[in-house]
Amino acid sequence: MRPLRSLALVVPAAMLLAACGGDDTTGDGGVVELRYAFWGSDDRAQTTQEMIDAFEAENPDIRVEVDYADFGAYFDKLATSVAAGDAPDIMTMGGAYHSEYAGRGALLDLAEVGDIIRTDEISEDVLAHGTIDGSLYAIPTGVNGYAMVANPAVFAQAGLEIPDDTTWTWDDFAQLCTQIGTALGDDGYGAQDLTNHNTLSLWARQHGEQLYGEDGELDLSAETLAEWWQFALELRDSGCTPPATLSEELASQSAPEQTLIGTNAGGMSLIWSNVLEALSTASGEQLRLLIPPGVEGGDPGSWLGPSMYYTISARSEHTEEAARLVDFMLNEPAAAESFLTDRGLPVNTDVREAIMDQLTPVQQAEAEYLNRLEEAAGAPVPPAPVGSTETAGIVTRLNSEVLFDRTTPQDAAGRFVSEVEAALRP
Repeated sequence: MRPLRSLALVVPAAMLLAACGGDDTTGDGGVVELRYAFWGSDDRAQTTQEMIDAFEAENPDIRVEVDYADFGAYFDKLATSVAAGDAPDIMTMGGAYHSEYAGRGALLDLAEVGDIIRTDEISEDVLAHGTIDGSLYAIPTGVNGYAMVANPAVFAQAGLEIPDDTTWTWDDFAQLCTQIGTALGDDGYGAQDLTNHNTLSLWARQHGEQLYGEDGELDLSAETLAEWWQFALELRDSGCTPPATLSEELASQSAPEQTLIGTNAGGMSLIWSNVLEALSTASGEQLRLLIPPGVEGGDPGSWLGPSMYYTISARSEHTEEAARLVDFMLNEPAAAESFLTDRGLPVNTDVREAIMDQLTPVQQAEAEYLNRLEEAAGAPVPPAPVGSTETAGIVTRLNSEVLFDRTTPQDAAGRFVSEVEAALRP
């Protein structure tokens, strides 16, 4: 899961409340027509259609239309459709967007369809990610984990061994990363620049803080953030990570084949685990997932997180039928056989077990990593608060300022705190 682009939700709350219902119609013969929106590639659209074919075979009274866009355009498109009164019945969310839309009355409280969507085989920790002010508005499509991906071929080229991820620290990472960068010379770097809001959440937890607290307020101090940015500069200056010009170029590219890992020009990178197969395909190598490095004697900071979320429009004219589709995607092996780990490892533990022997070797490696991470993970990350969709863009902009030496880590950290607190303010 890459960092979400900041979406300026300029749609007034009243407009959202009035406009969340799409113009769903009931087709000939009493067939209900639903629209299901998600982001992704044509491959994801194809597997989604396979799932829909299976669903419609079991539910001949429902017809489902897919509505998808690439990752970069999806949330802008979704905001526009909601504002125009043309919201999809089922909307895929990511990051903090479910908090944003629920806070504006755009999402159905799923308790209203609790007799249709089964959650008995989904852990409370997983459901907590979609619970806002005591109500369940979103259910994770699957779980994944933040991971340091390592390219064994690049390590071998540098004459280095893959580290023991049960004990390594950020100092160990910096040393390895610099050694790889030195060995590759003009052919690559030890790692791509690591700074984004997910990394800052990890760093905060490792230092006894959180990106956001249970009260929805910023819980990352300027001092802890400045320490991270100072570390990022040290990585840049040692040749571990690229110079600012290349880092900024890479930050604007999201396709796996455009990353240093995907082009075998980097040894390590922080990613969400469900990206492993796409990166492995791009690189042609058997990449490894490692638990991220930590602070000597500190909390590992890791957590299991939702890959995406299923939500239902509060103004859908067919909430029961929409709930039947969500239930199918969560709880039926037929759906999981189409998705496998593309939307994360299934949150229904019975369904997860049912598809394990159908996973590719790369997907099995991802599942094994998540099993290991679950043992090392700390408490669940609190749901991201309303306004936090701005954080990703704030981090990206200030990180560029730091890497280009246009501002100091301390000044950037202070600006981050001010800007994020302003974004979170009601």
